[in-house]
Amino acid sequence: MTAKTNKNAVIYCRVSSARQVTHGNGLESQESRCREFAQYRGYEIIQTFSDDMSGSVIGRPGMQAMLKFLRSNRKKELVVIIDDISRLARGLEAHLQLRGAIASAGATLESPSIEFGEDSDSVLVENLLASVSQHQRQKNGEQTKNRMRGRMLNGYWVFKAPWGYRFQRQSGGGKLMVPDEPLASIIKEGLEGFASGRFASQAEVKRFFEAQPEFPKCRHGVVLNERVNQLLTQTLFSGYLEFPEWNVSLRKGQHEGFISLETFELIQKRLKTKGYAITRKDLNEDFPLRGVVCCADCGHPMTAAWSKGRNSLYPYYMCRQRGCSGEKKSIPRARIEDALHDMVKALTPVPSLFRLANEIFQDFWKKRANTGRERITQMRVEIGQIERKLAQVVDRLVEADSGAIVRAYEQKVDELERQKLILAEKIAKCGTPARDYQSTFQTALKFLANPWNLWESGRLEDRRAMLKLVFGGRIVFDRFEGFQTPEISLPFMALRAISGPEKEMVPVRGFEPLA
Repeated sequence: MTAKTNKNAVIYCRVSSARQVTHGNGLESQESRCREFAQYRGYEIIQTFSDDMSGSVIGRPGMQAMLKFLRSNRKKELVVIIDDISRLARGLEAHLQLRGAIASAGATLESPSIEFGEDSDSVLVENLLASVSQHQRQKNGEQTKNRMRGRMLNGYWVFKAPWGYRFQRQSGGGKLMVPDEPLASIIKEGLEGFASGRFASQAEVKRFFEAQPEFPKCRHGVVLNERVNQLLTQTLFSGYLEFPEWNVSLRKGQHEGFISLETFELIQKRLKTKGYAITRKDLNEDFPLRGVVCCADCGHPMTAAWSKGRNSLYPYYMCRQRGCSGEKKSIPRARIEDALHDMVKALTPVPSLFRLANEIFQDFWKKRANTGRERITQMRVEIGQIERKLAQVVDRLVEADSGAIVRAYEQKVDELERQKLILAEKIAKCGTPARDYQSTFQTALKFLANPWNLWESGRLEDRRAMLKLVFGGRIVFDRFEGFQTPEISLPFMALRAISGPEKEMVPVRGFEPLA
């Protein structure tokens, strides 16, 4: 039999996540029970509020909206109906605060699952149920964390996939991260370019990413510096994973890596090293030589600008160093770039020399490929040495009683473990090159045959790459005599040595192919 009352009521429902709203129908089932209870008591439902977040949080949007509604309708003596005590909160402290807030707003709390009262026994039962709800929440959290940690110990990433990866369901159950193309290939090229020195700074990596139409940009159409740093420091890209917060040390992941662990460690080393790099924040397509070409009078890098003429603008390079005899004396851009063209063309090998160099490179490639068994033995010896060092460090760590010393030993252990993993990775790949000689060196040989082609592409990244691949550092320009003899990179030094009058061969170790 339905009771006859004149009371009005509001319903409050809550689920722990937005996924439960779309997959579990939790809010609908809670509301249905509450409406059935309201009909039994003869209450008129005038409003419904809901949340999809954890019960340990007090400041929920739906809850705050309900409290505001209760305070504005204090004279109506409203009733708040909840499906279960755990829907109000999943913690004793949060429950007591919200219980008091509802009471101070002039409303009472009712539920089809529990009878709320103000006597000591009712309060005790209510508090016990709130404590049990809190314990269940904490226990669920612990169990979830333990399961996630156990999966990570087996090499599976359990959090949101980073850029370049997506989760794919496996046939045997569960999900595994797989490369998300074409973004994966773009990130791989950026990482390998920074590790090899093709990109001298994070700023150049950022410009490379921004030049790729498929790479996601922010709403302003750029790639944020923070995003670039996150990609350069993401361990998952090496095919390994670690999560120190849960005491999960570095280990081989089940997913496919974009780069090797050795390449990743090289990237981290470069990020920590503040070495010389021919790069500037004000680089643009108009003046690719800015910061690379130096003044012959003072040795400082030249700057560049557009000079306004009577009818148009004219591009110039100039030195702005105070006290320099060439200060503010403009040099036309075309003059410098024409001189650069002649200098690079002079370094280009003739076809017969290039064929000879190609044969030498290929011969060393074959010899190196045939020494795989010896290298494996050598690397296994190195692993044994590392393990002995690890044992010594661990013994000292056990005896250490200073916090600073303990942290230093732990850091050393982590460093040695990483060295072991890198060597193990090399052993696994040793003797089985991913590609043959032509596939591996096709791009490099094409560049050596005609380096100026990279400049003629017109792209700033290509032009800066050509400068770094051809020259060993900055190049000096004299406004009267042109470019002075530059320091050239190792490949062109080797080609020059082969073509010299003495016909000397380059030392073997200068041309070992990549492992």
